[in-house]
Amino acid sequence: MQRQEFVQQLWLDYVHTHPDIGALRLWPLSTAAEYLTLVTLNYGPFSATALNGNLAHMGYRSMGHYAMADKGLLVHLLAPSDGSSWLVLAELQIGTLSKAPREAIEGLVQQSHPQDCKGHNLLCRGRPWPMPSWALYQQLQHAHPLAAWLAVMGPRLHHVGYDCGQLGDCLADLDHRLEEVGMPCLQGHQNGVFTVSSLLDHRFYPSTPQKTVFADGDEHRLCFGGLALVQKQFEDNQERIAEVLLPQHTRCEMA
Repeated sequence: MQRQEFVQQLWLDYVHTHPDIGALRLWPLSTAAEYLTLVTLNYGPFSATALNGNLAHMGYRSMGHYAMADKGLLVHLLAPSDGSSWLVLAELQIGTLSKAPREAIEGLVQQSHPQDCKGHNLLCRGRPWPMPSWALYQQLQHAHPLAAWLAVMGPRLHHVGYDCGQLGDCLADLDHRLEEVGMPCLQGHQNGVFTVSSLLDHRFYPSTPQKTVFADGDEHRLCFGGLALVQKQFEDNQERIAEVLLPQHTRCEMA
């Protein structure tokens, strides 16, 4: 699979699961996201170690690793060989979960069909294991929100991040337009996955909750991602926003 095809599949899956974001017309459809935030877990073929090999074949190179112990995450920052969207691959370390939720999510993953555990499109083919029950989802939500997210969504694109400078508008104006169309932002430098560097102005907009049918037939409306807008505080900085997205104190060296 070529990088362009991979990104297109990610985007098609993303707008299918977030139709309200796909319908936005606040900036040109041709505008590329600054970064794509993908969520996975350190288990079997879905681990970052396994995925990074395929991503490297598509021209992505590692630009750093970030450890967020308080969130049980290891985040991999990957740059394409051209000027397109960077990847922020957030890997949930399931060893940080207590025994019951860890075994529960391992049990789900182990039910994946073998054909859904190989190939280049592990991140854009949807959930590869059976849908959890509502009770199991609640158990995982209590243990770690991203464990619950993964149980329902599978390894996938969680949200896209746009650079306001590339969109040609300031964050305040874009924020106002999104609020007008019914997408108010969350407060703080949070986006449901990782904390963003204080060197950037950042806002996250959850998508409209979608009806979700769980294994026992329970139906609940839940939000499973959104989009982010980011703006540099100092425009003379020549770095890409993705390069300064994550707090510097979380950067770590991998042996």
